[in-house]
Amino acid sequence: MSLDLTDYAEKHGIKFYLFNFTDLIGTQRAKLVPAGKASRIQKAGAGFAPFAAWMDYSPSDPDMLVIPDTDSIIQLPWKPEIAWIAGDCWMDGALVGQAPRNVLKKLMAESAKQDLLMKAGVEPEFHIIAPDGSAISDERDVQMKPCYDQSTIMRRIDVIAEISSTMTQLGWNPYQCDHEDANGQYEINWDFSDALTCADQLAFFKFMTKSIAEKHGLRATFMPKPFSHLTGNGCHVHVSMWSLDEKTNHFADSAGELGLSDIGYNFIGGLLEHAESLAAITNPTVNSYKRINAPPTLSGATWSPSSISFGGNNRTHMIRIPDEGRIEHRLPDNSANPYLLMASLLAAGMHGINNKTDSGKRLDINMYTESHTVKDIRRLPLNLLDAIRLFESNEGLRSAMGDEFSQAYINLKNDEWNRFSCSLTDWEREHTLDC
Repeated sequence: MSLDLTDYAEKHGIKFYLFNFTDLIGTQRAKLVPAGKASRIQKAGAGFAPFAAWMDYSPSDPDMLVIPDTDSIIQLPWKPEIAWIAGDCWMDGALVGQAPRNVLKKLMAESAKQDLLMKAGVEPEFHIIAPDGSAISDERDVQMKPCYDQSTIMRRIDVIAEISSTMTQLGWNPYQCDHEDANGQYEINWDFSDALTCADQLAFFKFMTKSIAEKHGLRATFMPKPFSHLTGNGCHVHVSMWSLDEKTNHFADSAGELGLSDIGYNFIGGLLEHAESLAAITNPTVNSYKRINAPPTLSGATWSPSSISFGGNNRTHMIRIPDEGRIEHRLPDNSANPYLLMASLLAAGMHGINNKTDSGKRLDINMYTESHTVKDIRRLPLNLLDAIRLFESNEGLRSAMGDEFSQAYINLKNDEWNRFSCSLTDWEREHTLDC
């Protein structure tokens, strides 16, 4: 779709556009552009000082121009005079290599040369909490196993129903909503799509969910582990690879084990091979590793992997084969940058396909209780610093995602770790003040 944004605004009652991009840390950045000026800004690009956002630049670098992708336009159903539109980052007449959306589009263009299109669906979990972030918002949501609780979801029906109805209005086809495993935790599922559309939708979903919660005087958080005793927020990704005409699912094979093709198992092989390094992107915050390496929660299970393994319809593994023709990656959490999340899985999976990487045999055991019985089982990183170092040493994955992006990401994440290391926690004071 190619359209004049000013003309589009006149037809749809839009007064302002949010010209949007997502930075390396995953924060959405935008300029508010009056509809009457949108056509001119659309051609030239909205200018941003990249050092002022989380991009790896200095104050001396030139403006980064964001050119809106009109395929991504979304008119806000809860505030229809404003439209959100994702853009691509340019500088000095060239695409910015470290910009997350550009990284994903580059990898999708490379896989397209092999007539392969990655499709994905996501399961973003979130908590609805008090505005000050101190506790969940529903003081009656106290069951040890609150998952699917009907009464609890009805007490938050105004928020959940508005989010779901908004998604329906956008044409995303949400098909189920539920209270998840943790008190105060919810999940809404919608149709899968190509990886870029899915990433745009996930970015918008987080913005939309937070906005609607605020409208109701509440707060939504996608933090991986907002409460130590409760299950954390994952963002499971369901993946399949299709032909460009979207008629053939290359992961589907009725004669294959569990209905998965050789290409599907090679894709799994790539994800397994690069799992430790991928964690730097799929689990990119200090808090992420409180979810991965957590002890059993109030409900009795964390529902997050800690070992590198795959199985059939078994939720204790990092990768699950829930149905014919698709896989589920259960490691990612909701602090992951939506574009880098898709890009990293595509890069690792394509490496597996191109190298015919053997996935090995699946494990049909409970990994939470029996992982110690598996000889030489590989474990996921214990913290963000370990994950960043593993990504830095993975030349294949770094090359696939682009050297400019990889170095920029490593620089910013090392800085994040250093800032965390300089902070003084309550735990330290409690345990070592009198040492």
